[in-house]
Amino acid sequence: MSEVQRIPSGYHTVTPTIFVTGAAQAMDFYQQALGATEVCRHTTPDGSKVVHGELKIGDSTVFIADEFADFGMLSPQSLKGNSVTFYLYVENCDEVFDRAVSAGATTIRALEDTFWGDRTGMIGDPYGHKWNISTHVRDVSPEEMAAASEKFFGDEKQKAEASS
Repeated sequence: MSEVQRIPSGYHTVTPTIFVTGAAQAMDFYQQALGATEVCRHTTPDGSKVVHGELKIGDSTVFIADEFADFGMLSPQSLKGNSVTFYLYVENCDEVFDRAVSAGATTIRALEDTFWGDRTGMIGDPYGHKWNISTHVRDVSPEEMAAASEKFFGDEKQKAEASS
C-alpha cells in the first residue's frame, strides 16, 4: 500500500475556488478567454449545476462551482461585488488580454507598463471576477521600487486633493 500524498501531485498549497452563476458556461469562457484546460467537471445528478470543476491555467489549478446559496457559496452577482482579484502571469499579456476581451470580458484598466516591472491590465469576466493579465517585462531594484512607489502614490494623493 502506498502512502497518500498530503498535497496531491500537480497542486499548489493554495488553490482558489470560485463560485459563479453558470459554471458550465464559465468553464467554457475561461478556456476560450484565458487558455484554461478543463481537468474535470462533476455535476448534480440532474446535470443542472457544476458541483466541482477544475481548470488548469498555466501551472495553476482553479476550482469552480455553481453558486449554492443554501451552503453560503455565493457568486459575485449575489454578493453585489467581490473582494478577490486574480493576478495572472502569462507570456504575452497583450495577446491574452485581447483574446479575453474578444471572448466577452470587459476592460477595467487598459494594459500599461507599471513601475513594479509588469505590463498589466485588468479585465472583468462575465461572471463577476476580476483578472489582472500581466507579463513581467523588467526587473526593478528595491531602491527603484521605493522611489517609483513614492512618486506614484504622491501623484495619486495630489490628484485626490485637487479634485476635492
